[in-house]
Amino acid sequence: MTSQPLEISIVLPCLNEERTVGACVEKSIHFLKTQGIPGEVIVADNGSTDRSVELAQRSGARVVNIENKGYGSALRGGFEASRGKFILMADADESYDLTNLMPFIEKLREGYDLVMGNRFKGGIKKGAMPWHHRYIGNPILSFIGKLFFKSPANDFHCGLRGFTKDAILKMNLQTTGMELASEIVIKASILGMKVCEVPTTLSPDGRDRPPHLRSFQDGWRHLRFLFLYSPSWLFLYPGSLLVTLGGIMSVALFFGPVNIGFRYIDFHTFIAAGAMVYLGLNSLSFAAITRIFAFQTGLLPRTPRFFSLFKYINLERGIFAGAVIILLGLILITRALALSSNFAQIGYNNSIRLVFGGVLAFTSGFQILFTSFVLSILGLKVYKQ
Repeated sequence: MTSQPLEISIVLPCLNEERTVGACVEKSIHFLKTQGIPGEVIVADNGSTDRSVELAQRSGARVVNIENKGYGSALRGGFEASRGKFILMADADESYDLTNLMPFIEKLREGYDLVMGNRFKGGIKKGAMPWHHRYIGNPILSFIGKLFFKSPANDFHCGLRGFTKDAILKMNLQTTGMELASEIVIKASILGMKVCEVPTTLSPDGRDRPPHLRSFQDGWRHLRFLFLYSPSWLFLYPGSLLVTLGGIMSVALFFGPVNIGFRYIDFHTFIAAGAMVYLGLNSLSFAAITRIFAFQTGLLPRTPRFFSLFKYINLERGIFAGAVIILLGLILITRALALSSNFAQIGYNNSIRLVFGGVLAFTSGFQILFTSFVLSILGLKVYKQ
């Protein structure tokens, strides 16, 4: 199977799977032989203390020892060691049908970069998936992933999927845990790769112990990862909405009460609107900071579009804008202090507007100034490009 260029590498991550890993390897090799496909089976062992390594080798697999712990680390090590043009990944617990992999290979041969399995279309056998995974966790996380990244995949966390070796290299995978499943789909979407899905069945696994997956902890890691890759949904869109609505309301209410048809809104609403503006500014700051962080650490494979703005919005201009707003705040506060002996004449409502408007401008200016410094520090490499 290694005397000619390999078309397929089947990668199985393994951690103490002695009950099932041998059968998974044998089924994979049987599939390659019966289909006449030149390929290999790699078991990426993540530190098994049972007979998993021995049984995998005896069944015909090439075992790669991965020292760094984690599902993602094991898979990344297996991908790196693979020699095939295409890579198929699956679990080593007999939950997937490793004798029926042709739908994946056919799609890869057609030119797709990533072929996802879909367990909901292929069938989930009784006892194969906990109810909260089947009806809550997977549907919600897959929906969020599709919404954020416009991916055609409807089962983000299917453990059986195929991709080209070139595609996986371009993804430059970074995660070490279960969230690697999401990272693959997300980066394929960000990089504009050709993605499709095929039905696959899920059977109860053959383990005699609980699975490594921890429902709530790993579910939260997936959700957190989705938001990290989409700061637009987490920070940019909410921040833009808060700044826009809060800004309009703040400017209108600074000059006096506003009739909104069914009632007047006054300085109480002005205070709430000011809080919206400040929260929105913080959210926009986090949107820029997290996007740069994701790019600099390799989590984000493509240069964010807003990086081109650094040609026009630099540290000095950020400092200038912040300083102008700070100065405006100081003027309003000073004005309020100068009229402190005449508050009775100008009215309590007006004094509140001067004081709160000044404080809002003062703090917002410093927010812009500090954010400019942080972005400048994080974007040092960006400026050199």
